[in-house]
Amino acid sequence: MSFLRQGARDQLWRWREAIVGGGLMGLGLWLVAGPGFLLAVPGYAALAGGAALIWLGVQRARFRGQGDGAGAVQVVEGQITYFGPLTGGTVALRELQRLSLDRQMFPAHWRLEPRDDETPLLIPVNAAGSEALFDAFAALPGLRTERMFFELRKTRHDAVVIWERAPLRPAHVLLH
Repeated sequence: MSFLRQGARDQLWRWREAIVGGGLMGLGLWLVAGPGFLLAVPGYAALAGGAALIWLGVQRARFRGQGDGAGAVQVVEGQITYFGPLTGGTVALRELQRLSLDRQMFPAHWRLEPRDDETPLLIPVNAAGSEALFDAFAALPGLRTERMFFELRKTRHDAVVIWERAPLRPAHVLLH
């Protein structure tokens, strides 16, 4: 028997890292202020670890969606695989040339383009397991996560390039 409704449990699970970080910071504050100087050193370490965990948890919670979309995503050793009902495919992060968010489709899709001669991999933002894409995308050199979150919140129906490895455009042309 559960004392929380399903929606509340889902929200707590979505923010799990930030909640654990808050608990760790509370423990750190207690150790610093309470028992004595000997426990203050691990208390400061717990404060720093808790702050880092809160920051990471907020970033991940902003990226996580409902996960009730079509298909499933799996990220294993730098390789992104999408198992969809009609399409699917695999892209290695080291071969990825461009990452786009295509909001012309419903729901919005991540567009992963490996090379010019290969077909891009389209992944719905709400596919099951899509929260694993945050860590995969964060490993891309030069990716700005705040811009990615900003584009995810927009409601316009367009496609926007989030990241590209080697700019194929002239230097004076902006991405947005």
